[in-house]
Amino acid sequence: MAGVTAIGTYVPRLRLLRAAIVEAHKWADPGLAGKARGARSMCNWDEDAITMAVEAARQVVGERPPEALYLASTTAPFADRQNAGIVSTALNLPEGLATLDIGASQRAGTGALIQALAASATYSSSLVVATDHRRTKAASSGELNYGDGAVAVLVGNDDTLLDCLATHTASVDFIDHFRGAAEAFDYDWEERWIRDEGIARIIPPAVGRALEKAGVAAADVAHFIMPCTIRGGAAMVASQVGVPGDAVADNLAEEVGETGAAHPLMMLSARLPEVSADDIVVVVGVGQGCDVLVLRATQALQQHPHRATFAHACAHRVEETNYQKFLAFNDLITLERGMRAERDDYKTALTVNYRKRDMLTGLVGGRCSTCGTQQFPRTDVCVNPQCRATHTQEPQPFREAKASILTWSADYLTYTADPPSHYGMISFAEGGRFMTDFTDVAVGEIDVGMPVRMVFRVKSFDRSRGFVRYFWKAVPERGEER
Repeated sequence: MAGVTAIGTYVPRLRLLRAAIVEAHKWADPGLAGKARGARSMCNWDEDAITMAVEAARQVVGERPPEALYLASTTAPFADRQNAGIVSTALNLPEGLATLDIGASQRAGTGALIQALAASATYSSSLVVATDHRRTKAASSGELNYGDGAVAVLVGNDDTLLDCLATHTASVDFIDHFRGAAEAFDYDWEERWIRDEGIARIIPPAVGRALEKAGVAAADVAHFIMPCTIRGGAAMVASQVGVPGDAVADNLAEEVGETGAAHPLMMLSARLPEVSADDIVVVVGVGQGCDVLVLRATQALQQHPHRATFAHACAHRVEETNYQKFLAFNDLITLERGMRAERDDYKTALTVNYRKRDMLTGLVGGRCSTCGTQQFPRTDVCVNPQCRATHTQEPQPFREAKASILTWSADYLTYTADPPSHYGMISFAEGGRFMTDFTDVAVGEIDVGMPVRMVFRVKSFDRSRGFVRYFWKAVPERGEER
């Protein structure tokens, strides 16, 4: 039976406290004071939907690569370049992989998962990654409610953690919010109408139909997962269907916020520690109708490391109280960046980007087949002075290689979106070294000899042409992040 074989979760390290948002806007709207609880996850300046997708997927992609990759997002950076292909290249997946972008709805994540389950007869293993990084107007409900994050799910027929008993989709062009193709922000409709006409009328019949297909009684549902920013919305649906009230999962509002297309799977990953073998789990994705998946937990889930994937993703959160930084990181203000930031955007050489895609996107270096020396980048000549063999380099991935800091600098003169600019030389344990940027670090946090791991991030932006350049940076190894 097709089902979920692994789950990986990525939540950005930064958490913008809602109290900081409320403090900035209470002069205009004193009523916001009641919404100051908790925090929302917040991307660093060099994170986006693609980088988060790569980090989530790294947790579940093993030695046996999937045969298909579905990337679900409403905020993918490219409108006409396959974003799934960037993720695939960063993960060094085979070029024979089937890839597909899925978007345009908040149920893109559950829709992608349903498609992967349906394709299990064709592909022995499929990777579904749901990810979103939504921009919002200042002082909007979205600014308070939304969060950033990504979840990766492996789908297969063997060694499942959650078996899929049934799925059902209701496609209804009910518009609770929308974003035009040329617009930067969502336009929201009135909550009471959404609750009474949309949630209460569309979702309960779809859930009932899915349970009927699965041959499961509503009273037997142990975990009901449905993202909803309207207070009591998920509980109302559960009550209408006959699902026990204590089965309704927490919507993670105070921990990360609502992570868009990723959120149904984010809530699932957070709920896993409470799921026992044979428990029935219902997952609902909402957006112009709804998707419903009825899952049953297997014995394998009990001891599986992915059971704690959400806790691991949140283990090293850092509270951010600087609302101005949030605005700057999301291009929501026109910031004077100084003369050192005044450089013309250079055109990315797409020929070089293609020919060296394994190195630039996949962090693949070389290993000498004669002496075994590893090096980055890969060249025609071995760097070992005792060897110097030519044309002996075999591809050597450095993405998961252990490394440590050899030298470092914290530079306030070089422009960066989050000063100071941390950079330096890193040395890989099995050989190879190169200069790189450090990210997700505070002043005084890094030192020579500190272990680091590589992460896929935004390198720079070509704003003149709308092109995002990606590369790998180093972050301190904090243990739980893997």
